[in-house]
Amino acid sequence: MPLATVNGISLNYQVKGDRAKGTEAKGSAPLVVLIMGTGSPGRVWELHQVPALLAAGFRVCTFDNRGIAPSDESAAGMTIEDLVADTAGLIELLDEGPALVAGTSMGARVAQELTLARPDLVRKAVFMAGHARLDQFQKTLSLGEHELDASGVKLPPKYEAALTAVMNLSPATLADVNAARDWLDLFEFTGGPVTPGIRAQRRMDHDFDRVQAYKSIQVPCLAVGFADDRMIPAYLTREVAEIIPGARYQEVPDAGHFGYLERPETVNKILLDFFSE
Repeated sequence: MPLATVNGISLNYQVKGDRAKGTEAKGSAPLVVLIMGTGSPGRVWELHQVPALLAAGFRVCTFDNRGIAPSDESAAGMTIEDLVADTAGLIELLDEGPALVAGTSMGARVAQELTLARPDLVRKAVFMAGHARLDQFQKTLSLGEHELDASGVKLPPKYEAALTAVMNLSPATLADVNAARDWLDLFEFTGGPVTPGIRAQRRMDHDFDRVQAYKSIQVPCLAVGFADDRMIPAYLTREVAEIIPGARYQEVPDAGHFGYLERPETVNKILLDFFSE
């Protein structure tokens, strides 16, 4: 993945998909920009969403948000405005806007703010686990993560894996013996110390309320909630669709916060149907 200087930092990104033949600048295939959530690299989209979008004829851009190496980690701190400006700068660098944009969790919030601040860069937007505010549980959980990070305490790998599974997967997934074993093994294998960049992402302001602001969004939007999401409950995502004029809401059953990985066929169909309209 190439590194580009965007918004004053190094941003690690990748674009896949063919340009129109005989065209040196903008391709005819629409560009989809995928924005990942807290603590995860852009390559996570490669598991399911990128192949589906490419097969449907789209060009796809994935990238590592600031905080995720080899993009600048910005360990001293960052704001949601920084992430929005990074994404806007990348779309401008690629010179293929306005783009189709989709984000999940923190990435959904970035997509929401981008759609509000730079509608000239966004053709349509999808917010998976989107939210205009957080309730008390999410705020308390965030503060608890900060305290855990600061304490230096390392949870036992199996306990950390189980906690990650409970918070991010649907009970339907955990009730499947084979699926539960695979996910728990994955979480145990990929767990470990939290990097300074991820800590900086976690420290971003969680005491926000954008309910009134999002009433000004004019870009066509789709909010996608995951029915069993404990991190961003579906009602918060539904609220986003109710706020934005003309926005729609769809809910994915038997899916937790990682619904785009748990139920990829359903999520991919939702993305393709909306982007192809």
